[in-house]
Amino acid sequence: MSKVLSTLRYSAEHEWVDSSSPTKVGISQIAADALGDVVYVDLPEVGAAVTAGESCGEVESTKSVSDLYAPVTGTVVEINQEAVDNPALLNEDPYGAGWLFTVEVTEEGPLLSAQDYASANGGDVA
Repeated sequence: MSKVLSTLRYSAEHEWVDSSSPTKVGISQIAADALGDVVYVDLPEVGAAVTAGESCGEVESTKSVSDLYAPVTGTVVEINQEAVDNPALLNEDPYGAGWLFTVEVTEEGPLLSAQDYASANGGDVA
């Protein structure tokens, strides 16, 4: 079963956020496992405004292309160029080296606790 980190909060669309400032954003292991081998990541540009619940990029795998949804509203401060250059990081380490971008948050979208996200999606809280 896929791991869900207890220290993070999650969107219904499978993105996670941490509690740092600026806030780090990534996709959950549940999403990475469902996608299969990730081969391409399209992220918002630094300085771009993102709005919670709206599409802000794409994650492409050998199985499909999925929209990436912003879990928070704010301005993108940094993107993880390493994940863009090596998209397999999203499968290998979705909560660590596979983070996607950071946002200076002005408003949070609806976020779930790790327990609520795991209950809804079949993951194990770690």
